[in-house]
Formats: sequence, structure tokens, C-alpha cells
Amino acid sequence: MRRRLTLLCIFAVTLAIRAAFLRIYVTTHPARALATIPFLFEPGNIAYSIATGHGFSSPFRVDTGPTAWMTPVYPYFLAGIFRFFGTYTLPAFLAAAGFNAICSALTCLPLWFTARRVAGTAAAVIATLLWAVFPNAILLPYESLFDASLSALLATTLLWATLALAGSERLLHWSFYGLLWGFALMTNAALLALLPFLFGWLEYQSHRQPNWSFRRPALAALLAALCCVPWTIRNYREFHAFVPLRSVAGLALWLGNNDQAQSNSVARQHPISNQAEREKYMDMGEIAYMREKQDLAIAWMFSHPAAEASLLAERFTALWTGGSASPFRDLARAKTARTWLVILFNLLAAVGSLAGVLTLWRLRSPYFIPLAAFPLVFPLVYYLALAPPRYRHPVDPVLLLLTAIAFTRLANYRKRPVPRIVPPRKKS
Repeated sequence: MRRRLTLLCIFAVTLAIRAAFLRIYVTTHPARALATIPFLFEPGNIAYSIATGHGFSSPFRVDTGPTAWMTPVYPYFLAGIFRFFGTYTLPAFLAAAGFNAICSALTCLPLWFTARRVAGTAAAVIATLLWAVFPNAILLPYESLFDASLSALLATTLLWATLALAGSERLLHWSFYGLLWGFALMTNAALLALLPFLFGWLEYQSHRQPNWSFRRPALAALLAALCCVPWTIRNYREFHAFVPLRSVAGLALWLGNNDQAQSNSVARQHPISNQAEREKYMDMGEIAYMREKQDLAIAWMFSHPAAEASLLAERFTALWTGGSASPFRDLARAKTARTWLVILFNLLAAVGSLAGVLTLWRLRSPYFIPLAAFPLVFPLVYYLALAPPRYRHPVDPVLLLLTAIAFTRLANYRKRPVPRIVPPRKKS
């Protein structure tokens, strides 16, 4: 009962913090700007196209035809908000930002139960409290109407479900696990990077049980794949090409690897703001455009090794400092406490997650592989492309969990009693 009350209090504090910052944001910005600008990115543009009867299309605010720019869950959710609250209205923004904030607060639940299973109640308290005050988790729900907050909830839930399912013999549990994976992939295709490690670890742990059966993991994998099949079929019908999840990888790679590339900015080269690129996209078609951008990016990377190495270093730094490619310079020039908090908290998460991974390794924890995959594997693709904070956000809760593991291990180590040295007795 005491643990449940603690979790409930932390959840309430987490939600209150996000609600308070959202209220401040709304009262300090013009209502018309809030009703329009946050929706003028790919998810909002696609949602507008859906809500106005033009289907899943047009990610650039103009009619460009069908798209597979992103997987469908979040744009359809925003389209539902448009249908209910009106297109480009303040209530629509409040509903979308409020939903993101609720997802961010709900992340406390799987984070708590995962931390308790791995490292005990103390680690669960620390991890959820860190999540409650983590700047990225507070700011992203209303500053970025993307799926980042929902993806963080889903990624943490996937980790919790993976650890909880180990050893289960119930087909119903494995079925729900497969459906959870399918929904997660239809929300954020980047979560696919975690699937081999979580699913592989779960299969290994289950295989060690005396009543292991291949039917259970096969059923989960089949259900996850079946969740993606309708979307893949739709993409093939629209583009006459195999696009299982999304098509945007080629453009993302090119935006991060060309003569004007920056570590976490598209430098006005994105078709959403560059008319020439948008017209080229419309002339070539989405699939051909993405393939050309991928070829250009790969050619540039091999022909400019020094520049590519510099961009890799900048993206690595930006990804782990909350978006700053030069954190110490930005800290020295910072005029607000916000910059300090964002950079310092992200540095804490970076160092803490590394310490947590090393702690699990030294302890030979059975949970090493599924937890280490979040900081070590998931960000790899972003080192090659772009590194804005929302890209890393799906794994942020687990980074704080690893930080809590390292902290509790250090605290327990410091609490160990120092053996008292007793001088030898003199022989009489």
C-alpha cells in the first residue's frame, strides 16, 4: 500500500508539473499562433489532409499526393482532434499538447515497475522522480506536436512487458505482447531498432524454461507483423514499391550529410520550407526522391570523410546534451536558467546511463542486454542523420532508470560498513 501511494504521488507531481508548464506556455503566446504553428509540421499537415477528406497525404502544407512519410497512428490521432475540436484552433492545440503531457506522466507507471523489478524500490523512486523533473519530458509535449511523448510511453512499456513476460506460458500474454509491438511500430518505426534485442532476450529467457514452446514467441512475432501488413499493402498500392513502415530515411540521411548540413538542423533544405526541394519532390514522386537523396548522401559521406567525421562528432554531442553541438560554449553564453537545466540534465542522463550500463555489466545482471540496447543501439542511426532532442526522447525514461541504478549502487557501496582493524594481541 505504501509503495502504491508513493507511485500515485509521483505520478500526480509529474502530471502537475507538465500541466503547469503548459499553462505558462499558453498564457505567454498568442492564441492564434498556438492554434496554427505547432501543427505546420509533417504530422499536423498529414492530419489536416486526413481530416479534410484527402487521406494520408500532403506532409508539406500543399497537396503533394499520398505519402508514407511516417507510420499512421499519430497523424490519425491528430486528425481525430481536428475533427472534434476544429482545424487549427486553440482547443485542438490544448487537446494535442494535453494528450502528450498525459502520455509523459503515464510513463511513470511502466518506468516504476521496470525499475522495481531490476533494482528495487529505491531505484524506482529515483528514476520516476528524475523523469518528473526531466526538462525534455516537460518541454517536448507542447513544443513538439510529434509522437515523442507517446513513443517514450510505448518504449518503456515494451521494456516492462519484456521483463514481465519472461518465463510466461500463457498464450494470451504473448498475444498482447505481439500486439503491443505492432502498435508501437505503427506509432514510431524507429522502435524497430530495439525489437531484436528485447524479443531476442525474451526468447532466450523463455527457452531456458522447462516448458518452453516455440509457438508462444512465434505467435507474438506473427501478431506484430500482422499489425504492419495493412500499412505495407497500402504503401505498395500507392507507390508500387515495398515500403514496410516509412519512406523518409533517404531524405533524413541527406539532410544530415551534405555541404550545408548541420548537426541537428535541416538548414532550410527540407522540402517543407524549401520550395525548390518541394517541387522536385512533387515532380519525382516520393519514392524516387528518397532514393536519390539516399544515393547523394552516401556519395557525399564517402567523398568528404573529414567533414563527415566532424558532423558525426557534432551529432553525437548534440544527441546527448539536449540539442547542443557545443555545450560548454552554450553554457557560457546562456542567458536563461532553461539552457543550463536542459544541458546539465541531459549530461546527467548521458553519464548516468553509461554508469548504469557498466553497473549492470559488472553485476552480470540478467537484464543487461534489454536495458543496454536503449542507450547503445537506439541512437546509432541518428549519429548518421540528424539529432534533435525529440529523436532520442523515446529512450529517455530508460536512460534515467540506468542513472537511478548507478546511483543506488553507489549509495549502497558507500553504506557498506568499513571493517574495524583490530591490532594483534601481544603474546605473553
